[in-house]
Amino acid sequence: MNPWIGWALAALFVAIAWVQYGWQGLLLAFSVVVFWLLLQLSRTLRVMRAAGQRPVGTVDSAVMLNAKLKPGMTLLQVIALTGSLGRKLGDGEDDWAWADEGGSRVTLHFTNGKLARFELERPAP
Repeated sequence: MNPWIGWALAALFVAIAWVQYGWQGLLLAFSVVVFWLLLQLSRTLRVMRAAGQRPVGTVDSAVMLNAKLKPGMTLLQVIALTGSLGRKLGDGEDDWAWADEGGSRVTLHFTNGKLARFELERPAP
């Protein structure tokens, strides 16, 4: 979801709570919004902690990773899927790569924080 839509919905929720229930509603609405943000932070930290335990840029099977990828995924979703941090390719572009022990490699290109394209590179037989 677009972050602007999420923040607009949160602001609408706070405004409705204020109009309907006064300061108690406002307090409840702020509590709910802060709780939602803490849940998102907790999820992000859990994914990053698990990914930090594995070697950078490795995955069990690059072919299976390629099959599970979909355009529009965020980098956090890809890291949760792979279980490891990716290896950054180059300096300017937002390109990342994961490889398996067999030599296969998946290269991902992100545009505006979303997965734009990906390709599987297999070793010569």
